[in-house]
Amino acid sequence: MTADPGTPTATYRLQLQPAFPFAAAERAVPYLASLGVSHLHLSPVLEAVPGSTHGYDVVDHRAVRAELGGEQGLRSLARTARAHCLGLIVDIVPNHMAAPAPERLNAPLWEVLREGPESPYARWFDIDWQAQGGKVLLPVLGGPLGEEWERLRVEDGTLRYYDHAFPLRPGTEGLPLAGLLDAQWYRLCWWRLARTELNYRRFFTISELIAVRVEDPEVFDATHATLLRLMRDGVVDGLRIDHPDGLADPEGYLRRLDRAVRAATGQAGAGGSGRGAASEGGSGRWTTPEGGRQRITPEGGGGRWTVVEKILARDERLPDTWPVAGTTGYDALHHIDGLFVDPDGLEKLTALYRAFAAPPADLGGDWAATVRRAAHEVVTHELAAEVARLTRTASRICAADPRLRDHAPWALRTAIRELLVRLPVYRPYASVGGPYASVGGPSATGADAMMLRSAAADAREAFTVEQEAQVVHVVRDAALGGLGDGPDHRDFCARFAQTAAALRAKSVEDTAFYRYAPLLSAAEVGGDPGRPAVSPEEFHTFAARRSRDWPATGTVLSTHDTKRSADARARLAALTECPAWWGRTVAELTRSAPAPDPHLAWTAWQTALALGHGDAERLVPAVLKAVREAGLRTTWTERNAAYEAEVTAFLEAGPCAADPSVWTAIRAELDGPARANALGAALLQLTMPGVPDLYMGTEHIYTALVDPDNRRPPELGGEPAAQGPSAEKLLLTRAALRLRREHPGWFGPGSGYAPLTAEGPTAAHCTAFVRTGTSERTETPVQTGASERTGASVRTSVDDPGTAGGERGAVTVVTRLSRRLAEAGGWGATRLPLPPGRWRDLLTGRTAEGAVPLEELLSRLPVALLVRI
Repeated sequence: MTADPGTPTATYRLQLQPAFPFAAAERAVPYLASLGVSHLHLSPVLEAVPGSTHGYDVVDHRAVRAELGGEQGLRSLARTARAHCLGLIVDIVPNHMAAPAPERLNAPLWEVLREGPESPYARWFDIDWQAQGGKVLLPVLGGPLGEEWERLRVEDGTLRYYDHAFPLRPGTEGLPLAGLLDAQWYRLCWWRLARTELNYRRFFTISELIAVRVEDPEVFDATHATLLRLMRDGVVDGLRIDHPDGLADPEGYLRRLDRAVRAATGQAGAGGSGRGAASEGGSGRWTTPEGGRQRITPEGGGGRWTVVEKILARDERLPDTWPVAGTTGYDALHHIDGLFVDPDGLEKLTALYRAFAAPPADLGGDWAATVRRAAHEVVTHELAAEVARLTRTASRICAADPRLRDHAPWALRTAIRELLVRLPVYRPYASVGGPYASVGGPSATGADAMMLRSAAADAREAFTVEQEAQVVHVVRDAALGGLGDGPDHRDFCARFAQTAAALRAKSVEDTAFYRYAPLLSAAEVGGDPGRPAVSPEEFHTFAARRSRDWPATGTVLSTHDTKRSADARARLAALTECPAWWGRTVAELTRSAPAPDPHLAWTAWQTALALGHGDAERLVPAVLKAVREAGLRTTWTERNAAYEAEVTAFLEAGPCAADPSVWTAIRAELDGPARANALGAALLQLTMPGVPDLYMGTEHIYTALVDPDNRRPPELGGEPAAQGPSAEKLLLTRAALRLRREHPGWFGPGSGYAPLTAEGPTAAHCTAFVRTGTSERTETPVQTGASERTGASVRTSVDDPGTAGGERGAVTVVTRLSRRLAEAGGWGATRLPLPPGRWRDLLTGRTAEGAVPLEELLSRLPVALLVRI
């Protein structure tokens, strides 16, 4: 067997950093191969800011990062991986580069700062040269310029400020400081001016990450040459694309990348349709047209497996024209997690939270109101510079059209803000001249057009004068690319979408998630804290759709970006099964160790519960980050030192100093349900449609909090205790991964998926399905859940468990809401009818056939993985 350069059977994410370089990853290869994964998934490998623990702050696309071992170290890792039948997937960062200190580390940016807009590198960066008097605003000073004046000095032909070293425009070295500053192509300023004055696009609100114009073909070629060479040489087999929503034209970028990868790997002529293309490991989208025959879209087949870090809203669909295998898998995370949330218990837990913390509706009391307020705050403050740039562009568009000239800048700015805060997804994908450019034409039924039309109808409420409200439609049409095809029209259409993505990330994930806190596990990337519960029917509909449309897409449960690891969330989800106990417990704990405010008490104790103990070294930084992100009494930029000291003191006296009896009582209540949740979620991810990505260390029970806690260097290869949940999880993970590796046809493109329905009084506590390879297939309707827009069934071509008796396959059986199950008296007479044949559980060795009693099948473990024998 050799490493497959096509679709992986499973990947294992390694977070590379100086403390865990290529050599450490290479030492772990034999162990990871023994687990059963097919590919290693590496965090960014190109040259980054020295000491970076994540690698997303790239400074040089030409070189593999020296701190990790350089290109020689990467090639050595690839050779060792190949020797163990493993390939490499690499994370790439097309959206931005670091604006580092010293600035010389980023050579293209250095040249732009020295030579200005005439530099050949000026096209690299998304800079508005029409603002700030034609200078690049650099918000690097610790205080106003006047207060920092004495700390600026010219030394060795550069302008120095602490660790910063800026180039000097040729011929300006001898000028007095005031004249020298005025003569540069950049303006140094107080860091607080960034939110209103910045004139370059950045990653979200991080001024230290400057956006790259990868839509320019020359910039694309320069920033991808090294990666394409590594793919040509067989070092890299596939790609994860970071933050495509930041790009001006995500689809255009992905198509260019697909062509470049094919050219580099000698597959420029590949593609076409039919099962042959898919079986060769193409990365395209599978579709099932009339008649149930699968095909692969032309620009997807023949390339390398590629997934995008696209965060989908609950009802949102990945654009089916993108030449990728799918997403990184946060949509799967939401659907898996939701199965283990008791909706009735969540309702009671939410009522207890509101009574305990008493948050105002828009500051954590109601999810929708909290999101709307957070969005208004971010769009008017943190993203003020981005809105100002959109307003300037919209003003030029209106000035050029006599019919639009009476729309004042204030009205345009208001309309832009009000539309942005009402978008329910990260961004639209409209383009000038695209299919949805005309909202009044036949394409007006497109998702983007409908979404923006709905947002515009609501946004009009921000205006008191009806005629002034017409400006909302102007902005809407400009965002859809429907006002013209000039440079400003194209710029507005793209930039509106880019700003929408930044707003969604900052207002929802980085603000509202920390304010609305009934159940912290619901506040996860890709999640919906307002409606986190997922029914088995909804899960099956989601899985069937993935099997049909995106069978090679990614699935994740824990990543370097999740707020809490999967096993930490499994502990929290158990609270929905015992809300009254939690309400009493948090009240008693707060009486013994009072918190500065009840919201903090609720979130801090849930955070400690997720971790499983009160480790001050890990808990204090995580909770301090949470209160700053929430922005209720302190923020990252307006620190309330006194409050933060109170928070630290409370944590050290409360969760971190709790009597051992407290944790004993907590474990007695939660360890059982948490075990069932953790093992159930793991098995679902490993066997549902898609390619599972395991985060480092998660083959064991792994409880981690938000970064940097979840980016600690891993200790791989250790065996857990002989018994207990960690040993059980390792057993489960190995069994499922090896099964996927040995029988890829049961799980990959072309495989079948069919729900299995238990029968009996506690059937709702069992979620089960069968995975099979090509066999007799039938159109099986899967009833949609409440979230589906149409309310109809999804018909998908799957193996019929009643007619596929001649085919081997695998059956997944998972227990959900195990505490409620126990309260109901256990499985009792509930049975699970298995497909024809005799089956063996790979986890326990137990055999079964026919309608197996779940009380027997799940007597040792709350999950089962069966294969036909």
